[in-house]
Amino acid sequence: MKLLYPTSVPLDIQSLEVFPVSLHPYDVKSPIPEEHVNADILVTWANTVDNLKDAAQRLKNLKWIQSLAAGPNDVLNAGFDTSKIIVTTGVGLHDHPVAEHTLGLLLSCARRFFEMRDYQLQSKWPQHLGGSFPRSDFTTLRNARVLIWGFGSIAKTLAPFLTMLGAHVKGIARSPGVRNGVEVFGEDKLAELLPETDALIMILPGSASTQNALNAERLKLLPKQSWVVNVGRGISVDEDALVDALEKGEIAGAALDVFQTEPLPESSRLWKAPNVIISPHAAGGRPVGSTGLIADNLRQFLASQPLKNKI
Repeated sequence: MKLLYPTSVPLDIQSLEVFPVSLHPYDVKSPIPEEHVNADILVTWANTVDNLKDAAQRLKNLKWIQSLAAGPNDVLNAGFDTSKIIVTTGVGLHDHPVAEHTLGLLLSCARRFFEMRDYQLQSKWPQHLGGSFPRSDFTTLRNARVLIWGFGSIAKTLAPFLTMLGAHVKGIARSPGVRNGVEVFGEDKLAELLPETDALIMILPGSASTQNALNAERLKLLPKQSWVVNVGRGISVDEDALVDALEKGEIAGAALDVFQTEPLPESSRLWKAPNVIISPHAAGGRPVGSTGLIADNLRQFLASQPLKNKI
């Protein structure tokens, strides 16, 4: 049995050598070498579209794909026969990196580090950022009302950090309930919760049901001091509606790590919109525990047992 692993992420290959599988590295930006088209298992991370399409057409013996991404849309859109191939995701590998990145963006929004940097580059002293903010501004996480839309494993990791800093955290998900001590509401409560939100954190997956989930109508429900932070998928935000709201001063700002089109085109209105922090899809670029997940699932696969994170 042959397993192909990507060179795009550090892996402890020695720990996988105990399994009765031959292990072979491959370049995620190039076609699969001819000698490896008989692979049974493919591990993916940061593969190009062309690489995955090539793999889907030529790897006829493939039985299982282990994506290290939390949302393997690239794999699902490449043309693999998922009726015959098991696909598992990297859910859980990105919880801490994305939570940490989100917290950094949120603190930058509140403390306006991005604006301080702008003044620094001009050798100017931003006296107005010295602490005398209007009381209605979002300037601290202490007592801030934070709403996390898309309350999965990343949100469960992030919420305790926010609570520790004094924020009041609520969640939105498909099904309501209490998760890790946080009250989570259904999407039918958005109209009630958005007007009471200082920071809206979006961690929604990319699907037809989340297309432009944050639209003009919902943006208008947010108070003027609120910030939007998106670390989920760019598809979930109507970017033109967001820029309109920013230019009209209907919300305070936005910190975005994901976009409808990536890299973000030079023509995008977001580049020059007021109070926008642009992060180049960097929140989840460091999957933690990849080798362990591969090993656990490989053990299960060889024993014909259910795999973790199967879609």
